[in-house]
Amino acid sequence: MEGDCSLHVPSEHAWEQAHETLAPQWRSHKAFSCIAVPISISKVFQVDAERLDVEISAMLKEQLVKVFSFVKPGFLFQYEPELNAFLEFLIWRFSIWVDKPTPGNALMNLRYRDERAMTMQGEAVRTGLEGPGLTFSQKLWYCMATVVGQYVWARLQSFSAFRRWGDNEQRSWARRTWVLLQRVESLYKAASFGNLLVFLYHGRYLNLIERALRARLVYGSPNMNRAVSFEYMNRQLVWNEFSELLLLLIPLLNASSIKKFLRPFSKDQHSSSAGGDDTCPVCQATPTIPFDALPCHHRYCYYCLRTRCISNPTFQCLRCNIQVQAMQRHISQLKKIPDA
Repeated sequence: MEGDCSLHVPSEHAWEQAHETLAPQWRSHKAFSCIAVPISISKVFQVDAERLDVEISAMLKEQLVKVFSFVKPGFLFQYEPELNAFLEFLIWRFSIWVDKPTPGNALMNLRYRDERAMTMQGEAVRTGLEGPGLTFSQKLWYCMATVVGQYVWARLQSFSAFRRWGDNEQRSWARRTWVLLQRVESLYKAASFGNLLVFLYHGRYLNLIERALRARLVYGSPNMNRAVSFEYMNRQLVWNEFSELLLLLIPLLNASSIKKFLRPFSKDQHSSSAGGDDTCPVCQATPTIPFDALPCHHRYCYYCLRTRCISNPTFQCLRCNIQVQAMQRHISQLKKIPDA
């Protein structure tokens, strides 16, 4: 019995052999748990969120400009970069800095996630939307890029245009700086266009700032739809089109013809015909410069009759519906009535 028991006693280095056997499986399992779950975020939601942030910033700017409505004209124009930077800082301070989404992202059910931490986590992943928000350095660099960077660039552009750096001599430092600014701007636009193409293919990082910081937009809640209602927008579009249609048609209407058409249906038809001989049929006031319209000899104001005859060569008298001759051609036929 003792000989049989001695055969099953593990060797001194058995645990090392077991570790070497199971270590590859453990590494593969750990690596698999650290891989981020691929998720697809709607590109339309991300573009709409950015557009909504721009519109909200424009609305805030419009309200702030009304505060300075009584200031002398042109005063606020020279401080426009500072105003835009102040509004962008407010939006950043009360949204990203306190780990909250921007107004546009909140309406689209989106939030920023630190994509760098997704490849290092070992915890269980259920929906793929888990992950920490932006770190302190990411928030600070986001502010430096969107607020400070845009403000400095706008000031450089306005200052170089005001000083006319582009019109200086070829070898001057102002000319070289202006050329450098133009090249940097062209490079940035080319990089933005390339990033847009990559975004349309992969659906990540809408702009260069998000790509540089590895700040990705993901859904805030997996079971929540976007909270934008297009009912108000549809009403606004219908009203805008209707108002533009009215602005196009109203100047084409002839007010005198409409009045003549509606006069038989008016209630004060008898009273106006009885006591309106001394008033102008157009403005319904006593003529200051009275004129007789030929051939009916009804009294009109000089300016009322002249404007009607110029605008409508076939103008008819509003009292007797007789055609009055065009005043610009037969002004001599209109006899001025002397004051009594």
